[in-house]
Amino acid sequence: MKQFFAVLVVFSVLCGSCGKKETGCEPVPVANEKSQLIAYCNANNITYTEHTSGVYYQIMDPGTGPSPTTASTISFVYTGKHFDNTVFDASANPVTYPLSGLIDAWKITLPLIKKGGRIKIITPSALAYSCTGSKNNLGQVVIQPNEPLFFEVTLSDVK
Repeated sequence: MKQFFAVLVVFSVLCGSCGKKETGCEPVPVANEKSQLIAYCNANNITYTEHTSGVYYQIMDPGTGPSPTTASTISFVYTGKHFDNTVFDASANPVTYPLSGLIDAWKITLPLIKKGGRIKIITPSALAYSCTGSKNNLGQVVIQPNEPLFFEVTLSDVK
């Protein structure tokens, strides 16, 4: 499952610009999902901070090691959930990828913590998978187009 998510993230980044042309989908403006993001935070007792990008986050543990940059390769453990709190993917063991290859919400928020840190990320769809959504290797939809998402990430290593 962890490999699926990683491939999914990389694929989505590479194909993110093609979603609108092929599907006719219009990305939802970040501001349009603000009330939905805040409602999710409130319903799940998340003491959030709003980033200027429109991502909401809560730093659970700031960590003590180095902070990643978009040039960093990071190892992380994560859980990704839909807003109904069903898990669409998770990794109990660290997976490793360049931060530059992950979704925009992660590029924005993970540099706010250091190695060993833990963060909750509540992301508008435009900073996650936007119009492309995501399917598994069987072609089943895992993430709907224009779906805001929740992630909890522990940053295991930064290189």
